Amino acid sequence: MTVKVLIVDDSGFFRRRLTEIISSDPLIEVIGSANNGKEAIEQARILKPDVITMDIEMPVMNGIEATKQIMQTAPTRILMFSSLTYDGATATLNALEAGAADFLPKKFEEISSQSEDAVKLLTSRIKDLGRSALSRRPLVKPVDTQLNKVSAPATSQPSQVEAPRRRTLKSFDESTVNLVAIGTSTGGPVALQSILTTIPASFKSPILIVQHMPPKFTEAFANRLDKICNISVREATHDEKLVAGVALVAPGGMQLDVVKKGRDLVVKIKESLPSQNYKPCIDDTFESIAMSVGAKTLGIILTGMGADGREGCRRMKQTGAQVWAQDEETSLIYGMPAAVAQANLADYVLPLPAITKLLAD
Repeated sequence: MTVKVLIVDDSGFFRRRLTEIISSDPLIEVIGSANNGKEAIEQARILKPDVITMDIEMPVMNGIEATKQIMQTAPTRILMFSSLTYDGATATLNALEAGAADFLPKKFEEISSQSEDAVKLLTSRIKDLGRSALSRRPLVKPVDTQLNKVSAPATSQPSQVEAPRRRTLKSFDESTVNLVAIGTSTGGPVALQSILTTIPASFKSPILIVQHMPPKFTEAFANRLDKICNISVREATHDEKLVAGVALVAPGGMQLDVVKKGRDLVVKIKESLPSQNYKPCIDDTFESIAMSVGAKTLGIILTGMGADGREGCRRMKQTGAQVWAQDEETSLIYGMPAAVAQANLADYVLPLPAITKLLAD
């Protein structure tokens, strides 16, 4: 089915270029446009698009306020465009909290030159969001918070998927692991906020977070979480030691490894390779954790597009580590957790509230 898109931006040039680029994909159709947030709300109600591309800074009504109102009146997958600055990152995080599904950097030079990579990234992101909308899974999902229920991964062809082992999970003792490592992408900022804000300051394990984000965004994200969490949250720095009750966020645009240094675990920040699509990459970090920490690790894969984290979880499982995956019902995009569950690497497939409660208790 064709993904129907509404474009919202106060720049006529940007609207035209987006229309040209998006329309070049036969699986996407631009069904309308708006030049401010107020128009976007009305167009979303009338046109009922599958995906809305939304600018943040606009006259009459900005993209954040428009997103809030659209999610209340006509819930839709919204892809935000953001500037690659700290302030732009902060505004984007506000938009994600308001209900936006994902974001892309707003790079006029790539749009104007119609860079092949930019076109591929934009159209694939719209199609992924559109598919999740067309599946008719609700944006606000009912969840089962009973901890003794392990959900099997739902797919369109369930007979071809071997469900993860069904075992009762009543509690989690964080003192039994030396590290909790969380990997996520689309939908991750909201899911991570849900989890981290409930963890007590007395948490006995260090926490490492790999969230697909560009530079500056991870710093703004970590600072935002630090203000609202009981534990300390900050962007990781090179040679920093992992300590209990502190969550470190892998820097955007870079790669993060965990290594053993004496009796301590420290992070090593390194440049990304040209061949690496994800910066930071969950597989890269989790594979280093498998080598340096081994069995006393809990790996958690949350909502996100693609399959990053699957091979890292495979390496961790080979050492005896435990792996949890978020379930489909509470995932904005059931790509990454599905990849882990369908490879039979997840010890437990759990709704987000269950993951939150297990780590908080």
